[in-house]
Amino acid sequence: MARVLVVDDEESLRLVLRTLLKKHGYEVEVATSGEDALAKIHASPPDFVITDVRMGGMDGITLVKEIRKAGLDTVVIVMSAYGSVDLAIEAMQAGAYDYVAKPFRQDEVILTLRKAEEREELRRENRALREAAREQARFDEMLGQSDEMKRVFRTIDKAAAYATTVLVSGESGTGKELVARALHHRGARKDKPFVAVNCGAIPEMLLESELFGHKRGAFTDATSDKAGLFEEADGGTLFLDEIGELPPKLQVKLLRVLQESTIRRIGETKDRKIDVRVVTATARDLEVEVEEQRFREDLFYRLNVLPISVPPLRERRSDIPLLVEHFLAKHNARLHTSIRTVSPGALKVILGYPWPGNVRELENLMERAIVLADGDVLGEADLPEHLRKPAGVESLVLESGDLSIKRANRVIEETLIRRALDQTKGNRTQAARLLEISHRALLYKIKDYGIR
Repeated sequence: MARVLVVDDEESLRLVLRTLLKKHGYEVEVATSGEDALAKIHASPPDFVITDVRMGGMDGITLVKEIRKAGLDTVVIVMSAYGSVDLAIEAMQAGAYDYVAKPFRQDEVILTLRKAEEREELRRENRALREAAREQARFDEMLGQSDEMKRVFRTIDKAAAYATTVLVSGESGTGKELVARALHHRGARKDKPFVAVNCGAIPEMLLESELFGHKRGAFTDATSDKAGLFEEADGGTLFLDEIGELPPKLQVKLLRVLQESTIRRIGETKDRKIDVRVVTATARDLEVEVEEQRFREDLFYRLNVLPISVPPLRERRSDIPLLVEHFLAKHNARLHTSIRTVSPGALKVILGYPWPGNVRELENLMERAIVLADGDVLGEADLPEHLRKPAGVESLVLESGDLSIKRANRVIEETLIRRALDQTKGNRTQAARLLEISHRALLYKIKDYGIR
């Protein structure tokens, strides 16, 4: 039985509505003011609220805003006397579902409630379907339903069972650490430690001590014996992020660890046996680093036994709506906000942006937009100006902080192809002429970039 709260400062109208709604099978409670209603809603949220717009104290529009601010799903129907339709429309803009003109016909009130019930049932079904789709697309802490991400998930599933080294490559913000965590959690070591360290964030001398430990007195600040991260991860997984930043001296030591499964603390003369699965990640092209002699070739081949490449967000755009909805729910819960959805126009803008910062940039954008949004629907105006009026793709690439010429060229190339296809309304022959490449080359690139 649906619960309805009737809010009006006129006793006779409260009585009429209470009698009418009970007759049609609703459980009814009444409130004499907006303040009284809000207290009752917070104590036990009803399914529906029917409220007058004009009341002493808190009016109906303010009540609607307070309900939405509290993040409640309660459906609000407002009552408005003839001549104050503008107020009813203002209430709907604030988040009310519908309005009924006073004096009202009894069948009109019941019909409006029945329509609201049908809409809520449909919304519940849609939410359940979306949640089911999210669960199907969820892989540990990652989300993806694109072919590109499904390939990544399949590789993780196969690799998780083995202790072999894995090299995860991908641009900054694509979720390389999440891949490493999934490898750990889906393998036999899941109950053992998962230890992560960023090789580019720690000075060389400190990094050696962090990884391998030291003996008391080994250097000035070594006031006691210290176990390194390899020992902390014993039996589990050690994730070495930004492995391309590892100094040459430590590259030699890491290669020895991988070959012999032993480590030696700084200042000690005896090796210690360890059992650690090593997963590494890099945003650099290590093959180029090897060619230019900045990274040891033998270490590269030892790390690259099982490579996993995480695609950038612009190459799996079909995952963006799923991620948007996920971040909306996540940050609504964390920030106690109540943004219901993203408007079609805003989603179109989000889908059209190249996302040089990848999933991390998308999450930051969603959090910012949720905080700054005025209503309960995130619209185009709530998005940053650089999304709505994007700068040149060259500026976006430079602002992303990624110094790879190879990846920058891919971003620019894909953007130009998309623009050409938009301009020619999908005519690939004309697009190839604009791009000054062969039709065959364009077809290959369309497939390579996952452009649909």
